[in-house]
Amino acid sequence: MTAQQRDMVDQILRNAPFDLGGDVAAQRPLLEQMLTAQPLPADVRMTPGNLGGIPVIFIDIAGVEPCGIIFHIHGGGFALGSAGGSAGLASSLARKAGMRAVSVDYRLAPEHPYPAALQDVTAAYRALAEQAGSAGRIVVSGESAGGNLAIELLIAGKAEGLTMPAAALLLSPMTDLTVTGSSYAGKAHADPAISAQAIRTRAADYLAGTDPADPLVSPIFADLSGLPPLLIQAGSHEVLLDDATRLAVKAAADDVAVILDITPGVPHVFQAFAALLDEGDAALNRAARFVRDTTAQKAAA
Repeated sequence: MTAQQRDMVDQILRNAPFDLGGDVAAQRPLLEQMLTAQPLPADVRMTPGNLGGIPVIFIDIAGVEPCGIIFHIHGGGFALGSAGGSAGLASSLARKAGMRAVSVDYRLAPEHPYPAALQDVTAAYRALAEQAGSAGRIVVSGESAGGNLAIELLIAGKAEGLTMPAAALLLSPMTDLTVTGSSYAGKAHADPAISAQAIRTRAADYLAGTDPADPLVSPIFADLSGLPPLLIQAGSHEVLLDDATRLAVKAAADDVAVILDITPGVPHVFQAFAALLDEGDAALNRAARFVRDTTAQKAAA
């Protein structure tokens, strides 16, 4: 069934009215509608709150005594998306890992360009770590642009002396805002949803004049030494494939424990389609196992 499932997801994305590179005022509600089209399971509890003055949603699964916390950062090219829109993915991770999730509503470009989003996720993470008493029970996760912010949180936090989480989970991360990876052209026809031009448009909104090769916006150019273990997942049918593979190579070269997990034949953030796609569900299972293992190892250290 997986070939049929992959074809169905591909057609859903190709026929969707959403355009990542389009006008943000028009695209924001379209993305929100797409992400929230399926209602959350009845046992998912969402509680609005704030951490460090930043709006968040606390996500719990009824009947689950959480063994840790997933600090989740949504995607959307730095200009779209929301904590609520990403709740489906975050709650699926929380359920499989047996944890609580916290989804962050950071400020969006172009109204709030770099470094606003990074400042927000850093403030929220710092407050969460203080509340938890130990960052060893926390795993940072993010998809797409949220994957960028997840690892940039660690890079900036390392310089600021921020307590590191147990690990980071990066789903189809956007890691090179110079947009130079060969997969931008090589995977252009295979990718059903995203183009290099869309990435350039959203990156320009976010950068607002910042050098795209700055390590605090493009982590493939950063010193990654000293970061916690990373799991990087991506699909072979996405223009951001090289952003994932090049980050993994850089992390390994900088002596970071890293797992690169590429699933053939699937698109950008395919884990969000876990209810329709066996590969998405299997990838979330691997991610949950990584989350559990790294937090347990941190606790035992």
